[in-house]
Amino acid sequence: QVQLVESGGGLVQAGGSLRLSCAASGIAVRINTMNWYRQAPGKQRELVAFLTSGGDINYADSVKGRFAISRDNAKNTVYLQLNSLKVEDTGIYICNVWTPGRGDCWGQGTQVTVSS
Repeated sequence: QVQLVESGGGLVQAGGSLRLSCAASGIAVRINTMNWYRQAPGKQRELVAFLTSGGDINYADSVKGRFAISRDNAKNTVYLQLNSLKVEDTGIYICNVWTPGRGDCWGQGTQVTVSS
């Protein structure tokens, strides 16, 4: 059974920073493509960043230069560093992995609220 548990969200002022964590069990983050999505109020779920097993990284244009995805293989955890936060970054940040045997697996999400 795959479990993804996010943490680290909160309320922060514009320009501030947060570090989100996604602790995984049932899969190894080092051999899977790990994704961070964002669900903003009234908007479609958006892929914010992903990190492949080979170390390739990609970001949505809206967060390039401000967010950074990384992983700690020993802790089996993926991180998303959020810097220079903007009000429009507000949303629920959700960790995701797709595996051949289990398909899409989602965490419960962590709320990020950026105030002006």
